[in-house]
Amino acid sequence: MSYRRESYYKYKGYSQKNTVGIDASKLSLEALKDLWRKTINDGFHGICFSMYEDGQQPGDDISFEQVDRRVQILKPYVEAIRSFSCVEGNEHVPVAAKKHGLNTLVGAWLGDNMEDNEKEIEGLITLARAGHVDVAAVGNEVLYRNDLTLEELLVYIRRVKDALSGLDIPVGYVDAYYEFSRHPELVEHSDVILTNLYPYWEGCPIEYALGHMQAMYGQVVDAAKGKPIIITETGWPSEGGSLKGAVAGDRAAMKYFIDTINWTKENDILIFYFSSFDESWKVGDEGDVGAYWGLWDKSENLKF
Repeated sequence: MSYRRESYYKYKGYSQKNTVGIDASKLSLEALKDLWRKTINDGFHGICFSMYEDGQQPGDDISFEQVDRRVQILKPYVEAIRSFSCVEGNEHVPVAAKKHGLNTLVGAWLGDNMEDNEKEIEGLITLARAGHVDVAAVGNEVLYRNDLTLEELLVYIRRVKDALSGLDIPVGYVDAYYEFSRHPELVEHSDVILTNLYPYWEGCPIEYALGHMQAMYGQVVDAAKGKPIIITETGWPSEGGSLKGAVAGDRAAMKYFIDTINWTKENDILIFYFSSFDESWKVGDEGDVGAYWGLWDKSENLKF
């Protein structure tokens, strides 16, 4: 078992400074790329782990060697890695991350299949008791997808908290920012508030996206009642189309990354940027943009 003398995060208060984003229209493409590279090379807190190589998809069993190779690619740039599941090779992610000295936010993927949920919950508990988990996430956007009722979800959260009692591992649940305002019970039962902020999916033009994300975060601060907050996902696709005023593209993706990292650093906000590598399988419900959220392309090369 792993016991730590202090928590992975520290409460620092939430007197948010509104960072002004860069004016990308005044930069040449090469100047914007240079700034993007500087931002990523300077490092940032955390990143969401992309499991699948081209031709792979959920349901495939992924090897430790593949996971470990990808973790090593990310290691120079981040302090922490977020995983989404505890089965089919996803359980290797926190093990590899810890091997390379990185912190972990480990998720159990919950849905409407109770048998699968049992495997995920038991996998999360096992990983945590083995010392591979710094923050435990019980479910991801379950309420958003209407896969479980609130009470069913709370049962899982309470179960994991009970199982990890005494291990100093904060337990939370990941969902869109507004779900914590709609369901104060989530806040009550969580040690840490884990929130996804996506101006793109709300059709916000890139020029206003940073301000919109800051407003989203402010709503979470209000809902959190003083509990710690981690941004578990935010990002912008580099190609694949548009949604209302939000247009996927290289310049927009670079600006959003630069603005987001600058803002979170200025405010000392923990963030897991979405995502690490492009994944071709993610073109279902999300459309073509689903395959282009990575900072690295599908061949594991930095995108810009």
